Amino acid sequence: MILIAGTDKSGRSHEAAAGTASDLVGMSYWIQVGGSSNTADYYGRIPGARYEIVEHDGSHADICDAIRWASTQPPHNGKRNMIVFDDSSALWDMLSDEVALVSRKRAERRAQATGRRTARLDDPYVDEDRDLWVNAKDRWGEVLWLLRQHPGPVVMVARQEVVTAYENDKPTRHITRRLKAEKNLSAAVDAVVELQGIGEGYVTGVHTMEYTLEAGRQYRFAGIDHLLRKMGYENSAPTRQSTESRPWAYLNEQRLQQQPAPPAPAQQPGLTGPQAVALIHQALTSKGDPEACLHDVREYWGKRTLAQVRTTTKLWGEMDADALITRSLEYVKEEASKRKQAEGSASEQTGPSPAPSAEPEHQDQARGHQENEEPDPSLEDSDTTVSLEPPEEAEVEPPPPPDPEAEDPPPGESPEDTSAAEEPQDVPAAPRPTARKIRKRPNEDRALKALNAEADVQARIRMMTVGEHLGPISEEGDPPMTVLRDYLQKHRPAIIAQLEQEGQTELAAYYRDVTVDPQIQQRFASYFAGVPAGQ
Repeated sequence: MILIAGTDKSGRSHEAAAGTASDLVGMSYWIQVGGSSNTADYYGRIPGARYEIVEHDGSHADICDAIRWASTQPPHNGKRNMIVFDDSSALWDMLSDEVALVSRKRAERRAQATGRRTARLDDPYVDEDRDLWVNAKDRWGEVLWLLRQHPGPVVMVARQEVVTAYENDKPTRHITRRLKAEKNLSAAVDAVVELQGIGEGYVTGVHTMEYTLEAGRQYRFAGIDHLLRKMGYENSAPTRQSTESRPWAYLNEQRLQQQPAPPAPAQQPGLTGPQAVALIHQALTSKGDPEACLHDVREYWGKRTLAQVRTTTKLWGEMDADALITRSLEYVKEEASKRKQAEGSASEQTGPSPAPSAEPEHQDQARGHQENEEPDPSLEDSDTTVSLEPPEEAEVEPPPPPDPEAEDPPPGESPEDTSAAEEPQDVPAAPRPTARKIRKRPNEDRALKALNAEADVQARIRMMTVGEHLGPISEEGDPPMTVLRDYLQKHRPAIIAQLEQEGQTELAAYYRDVTVDPQIQQRFASYFAGVPAGQ
């Protein structure tokens, strides 16, 4: 990720457009926010420039959708693509304007509630709530997170302002430059380029082991292609590894600690070590699916209860019951893999398998059931040490572990499994070899399912069906996603007010801050436990 910063008319966008001619990248996708709409078209005449313009409606949601679409495009000529984000300062200005607009709306509502004079547009100052700036930083972080998921290089353009330098909180006669964007932008990128004027740029910061900067020396900027080569882009990994911080995880941990431990089943007051070993042995010797039976035992008793039960087996020694289930699952997979290899080698040696017997299948199952009717001698010992001998064979082969390099699941899965903000969307048709292209809208099934989930939540809170709730926008059939999104946003204040009246302050705060959450139905599950569904 490269940040190109400079004052107005210093050639920031020109350098970004010229960098798209590099033979290190395939196709470049230009996402322009703010400014003149024909800037990208104008710089398309630079010799060698190769990029396509990704259009959007200027909203935060559609800008994120444009980044997501560009990130999921296939490599061009076997080379990773590049994203040009022009510019970051306009995005921060838009988020700041949102804070000012929402603050004025809140001031108007407070004035109407107290009978005071409503704030006019020419009022110089309106109090801005702190939570709005927290929300603006979250929305800014979402854009950076999406750009970090892009496997190729990212060029971000930003403006610099010439301001008075301060010393000990007092203005001086000197001037300095300040980045007009979120203050942590420089720390979020891998290289910083500052343009002093047209054709005069310097690399002021870089995060790489290939390009070493010496103190007291200026390094001229010779173009994006030269900088990528100096940073070792040709030898870089195909994907960017990043682990995002999760501040809300602490709240989840506190919630789990405050919840009481789940009670044991009514038919059994507790679980001892020998009983846990017997249950696991019974699951392993099951004629059905041993892996499924082991998962059933874990789901029935819960991982918290099983982790407190100590077990001892002759084969694997002493461990808790939950670890014993995990080891048993590994054993089942190992045995299945061995049987598969043995069957493959046997078929190669003996040739085609003989014709199947005419004897009914249920007779074999009956004989197998009779053979297992004998009690297991390892379970007759009442001591804590119980013998757990895993079965030699299993009738049903457990499913193989998931392939970490497999392709993404098809878009037919539910919103609870896939997040519309994280999963790549379907790839449209191959781009035309032109400097400008009007973007075809990507497959929006996942995002639409997330909005439908929110519509279901709103309908249930209003005590009506989804059809009745969406009736005003569904007269001519299913509404477009943008219409549905705006309609749900319009009804949010009333839903939040109803939740606050009912004392659901946590749900109201969550629904006020969330944008699009595929897990929204799960978040409202406890609330709907006492509210009848509207459909």
